[in-house]
Amino acid sequence: MDHGETGEHGSGAVAASPVIVMGVCGVGKSLLARRLADAFGVAMVEADDFHSDENRRKMSQDLPLTDADRLPWLDAVSAAAKWQVQSTGGAIVACSCLRRVYRDRIRGELGSSVFLHLAGPRALIAERLEARTSHFVGAGLLDSQLDILEPLQDDESGIALEINVPIDDVVVAAIDELRRIGAPAQSVV
Repeated sequence: MDHGETGEHGSGAVAASPVIVMGVCGVGKSLLARRLADAFGVAMVEADDFHSDENRRKMSQDLPLTDADRLPWLDAVSAAAKWQVQSTGGAIVACSCLRRVYRDRIRGELGSSVFLHLAGPRALIAERLEARTSHFVGAGLLDSQLDILEPLQDDESGIALEINVPIDDVVVAAIDELRRIGAPAQSVV
């Protein structure tokens, strides 16, 4: 992976390299994104907020989304993230981005982006999903998401982070890696 990519401005600022926390359902994307947004003093974009009612209905019935379902959703997420970057100077996005084509679509709208791929053992992720009580995505979608997951490729700016450690350790590892690669560079506590 191209760990040194910081965008056209070369500063490593969030505006040049929005951060997308990615992975299958249940890995903790929203929790990590919220913690990183707080640490960096930037806005968080929650991709789940942009699903259509039809997408939510399908997922709540354990029906996997198709590309036709996902592409308008990805466009809405990208637009929200772009707006945050342009108006507030940064964004941390929680979005599954399971396939390379989805990440390319987001990069096409946002320019250079850094992806943090949360990954872990299937059993741990399933356990987390079983414990969920107030989310429209449950354990029934885990295998279909794992089936289509395409890990980050060598030419994609980003890193993989293991989730089988306490969340505080994941946050520290993410911040350390983001500092190391230079994005985002501002307001880190």
